[in-house]
Amino acid sequence: MASHRKPRQRPLSGGTVRTAATTLALAGAATATAFEGTSQADPRPTPAQVEADVDRLYEEAEAATERYNGAKQQADDAERALVGLRDETARKTDQLNAARGTLGSLAAGQYRKGSLGTAVQLAMAADPQEYLSQASFISRAGDRNAAGISTVRRRLEEVGKLKEQAAGHLADLRAQRDELAEHKAEIEGKLATAKQLLAKLTAEQRAAYEARSGGGDPATPAARPQSAPPPPSPSDGSRAARAVAFAHGAIGKPYVWGATGPGSFDCSGLTQAAWRAAGVSLPRTTYTQINAGRRVSRDQLAPGDLVFFYSGVTHVGMYIGNGQMIHAPRPGSTVRVAPIDSMPWAGASRPA
Repeated sequence: MASHRKPRQRPLSGGTVRTAATTLALAGAATATAFEGTSQADPRPTPAQVEADVDRLYEEAEAATERYNGAKQQADDAERALVGLRDETARKTDQLNAARGTLGSLAAGQYRKGSLGTAVQLAMAADPQEYLSQASFISRAGDRNAAGISTVRRRLEEVGKLKEQAAGHLADLRAQRDELAEHKAEIEGKLATAKQLLAKLTAEQRAAYEARSGGGDPATPAARPQSAPPPPSPSDGSRAARAVAFAHGAIGKPYVWGATGPGSFDCSGLTQAAWRAAGVSLPRTTYTQINAGRRVSRDQLAPGDLVFFYSGVTHVGMYIGNGQMIHAPRPGSTVRVAPIDSMPWAGASRPA
């Protein structure tokens, strides 16, 4: 009779167990490696990549700084205009009240005499402007009070126009302030990102980058070429010499975006302040300063000329001769001497 018992299974030997365990371990390791490969962070950027990104961020931040400077200039102008309009409105209002007072005295006299003349009607009107706007009013007014009524109407119109102008300037000012806030946030965001990128470099790499880009110690040969010429003497009487002398006096002062001195500067703030010291008024931004004087070619540069860089004309320095300029490079740096070949050339101008 055949047996129906289940065949007896042979137990795994020690070698077989080890082989199976090894196979499972290798398979698990391969699987883990595959998953880890998909979850790993991006490879650490090279120093060259970090420096290129930082350079780009600083250039974008400087462009935003010049937009900020332009918006701030417009906001300052709008605020000054608004203050002037409000002062003028107050003066015109005083004149209007004086004219009304004179007309009111006349109206009181008419009332006491029992006649309800035009002056009384005007004084008692709920809306004097509407009353005065009636085309036939002046023709019906008597000779005695026609001049006074005309004065009141003129003052009312003047005050009304001034108030409209003030409202327009106030709207402009609010818009400019909103634009300022946007540019400020953009600048600070780019500078913060640049700082984070620089933190990925070693101390030695950061020092080398700062020396190459003009952000290091201005006393070092890499940051301040020792071949820079002395400034022309202001005693020669030229405005350019006085502007260059001012720029030399600013060497070592910190770059602060939006600053125009005397303790700190941004690039266009430095050139504006230098030429102001020479008696020449320049506009605030790089893209307006380049058109403020006579354009000159690179081979015609003379000390005091403004030299501009980058395709968007976002950086400016002051030429001092021998291929050198004084400029305020970027945040974290100081005013210094540098070769004009250190940045992409955009043009030059000579302030008048």
